[in-house]
Amino acid sequence: MDSPECNRIGYAWLAERFAVETLPYWRESRALAKGVRRLVERDGRQIEYLPAARDLGEDVFAHLEFALKREGLHLELLRKVLPKLDAGEVTAYVRSKPTGRYARMIWWLYEEFTRTGLAVPNLEMGGYVDLLDEEVYVAGPVKKVRRQRINVNLLGSLEFSPMVRRKGLGEWSERALRKRCEEIAGEFPPEIFQRAVRYLYAKESKSSHEIERETPDHKRAEKFIGLLEQAWHRSFLKKDALVELQKAIVDPRFANEGWRSSINEQVYVGETLGHGHERIHFAAPKPEDLDELMDAFLLMARSITTRRVKTKLGLWIPIPSGVPTLVAAAVVSFAFDFLHPFSDGNGRIHRFLLHHVLARNGFGPEGIILPVSAVILNRPREYDQALESFSKPLMERVEYTLDDRQRMTVTNDTADFYRYIDCTELTRITIDFIRETIETELPAELRYLASYDDVRLRMRDIVELPDRIADLFVKLCRQNGGSLSKKKRGLEEFAPLTDGEIEALEEVVREGLGIKGETEG
Repeated sequence: MDSPECNRIGYAWLAERFAVETLPYWRESRALAKGVRRLVERDGRQIEYLPAARDLGEDVFAHLEFALKREGLHLELLRKVLPKLDAGEVTAYVRSKPTGRYARMIWWLYEEFTRTGLAVPNLEMGGYVDLLDEEVYVAGPVKKVRRQRINVNLLGSLEFSPMVRRKGLGEWSERALRKRCEEIAGEFPPEIFQRAVRYLYAKESKSSHEIERETPDHKRAEKFIGLLEQAWHRSFLKKDALVELQKAIVDPRFANEGWRSSINEQVYVGETLGHGHERIHFAAPKPEDLDELMDAFLLMARSITTRRVKTKLGLWIPIPSGVPTLVAAAVVSFAFDFLHPFSDGNGRIHRFLLHHVLARNGFGPEGIILPVSAVILNRPREYDQALESFSKPLMERVEYTLDDRQRMTVTNDTADFYRYIDCTELTRITIDFIRETIETELPAELRYLASYDDVRLRMRDIVELPDRIADLFVKLCRQNGGSLSKKKRGLEEFAPLTDGEIEALEEVVREGLGIKGETEG
């Protein structure tokens, strides 16, 4: 963004004044030497230019108040700046305006980040104020703090709390998406829908592995499908359950007994460019930071998804968290991926957790799974760009070395970079993927299954093929735009068929499945 002559104010001034480095923040303010107020928006970031009269000089608390009021809650910067302030000066500031909203926020955050109580008496009167402005952010369950009379409504805690801004999500309605998903289920006979359930589990497993460019053996693929089916009925938001899940989906030789911190392993995502050259796309938290981050992550994940509580009569009832399901699904799944707690399998577990949160919150018909990975597979660049919204600026700040065996050592303090991930773009793309899944992918798969029965019946009128060969014929025709390629015609399975029979079968497949388009010769 162009930078006319101006002075930084708010968070940008504080970062410079106290020499702290953070990930890029979504909003910045500057006081112009001359000119009028204007707001510049580009690439998801905002810079507000204000008249010279709004310059705040060297008053730290004026900049803190301005930032909290105009720029939102930049927890990473506040975590690094507030402990640098003199306790006596903070006490004097709070005592000068003890009932002020921003003074109370600074008071609470200072005591939490420094673990030091200020010589300020508890507030005994007045209403509670929200830590997060719910017009700006998606908030989590409220925890009331009596001392400062604050509603702490983070998605997580001060140890780990991704942030999601409402404006960055675009126009969407969770209620409308839920309703459409239920309507689609009602448009098909129950027997078709029940067959679709197993088919969609298998498709999701296959697509999720294809995203990682992997082909699992049959046993591990079946294990993954079985675990996807369990996503509706048990909680996986616990360490032991996630360890069990990882063991089920990776080669046993590379499975972990716990988090990778137990073997002091630093993991990263990269690509080899040639002998001795590696391009690093993402580095996970250091092993020594992982346990604390994962403990806080799991607490957050459970707090923003539906809990099940047992009544005195022995019945389990759901207790919603109040966080929109699609937001919770995006935050939990992507946060897990960025923490990367295992040596292998993190990407597949990331997508598994997306389904798990949808299931825990009862999104969609009981037992169904949405083939989201198929949509991701068709839109890989958008998926990668969403991941890069965090990983790219992160890697500009991570310092590391690689030894001659391509083992990474991160040499600077990085834990705080992972605590407050801006999940706005990640949530937006998740909503978009789920919307396409519901509006396009799911009904297309259900229509295919409904049409397939009619296709097989009409194929029998031409020639009675064994089920395996008939299924193969339909699959290969579908892959090639409605006809067998010359190469596939030569397969031994189709050797007994005449040219006329093959052409008639192809016509049945095209008509029955509504296939149009060019075919391979």
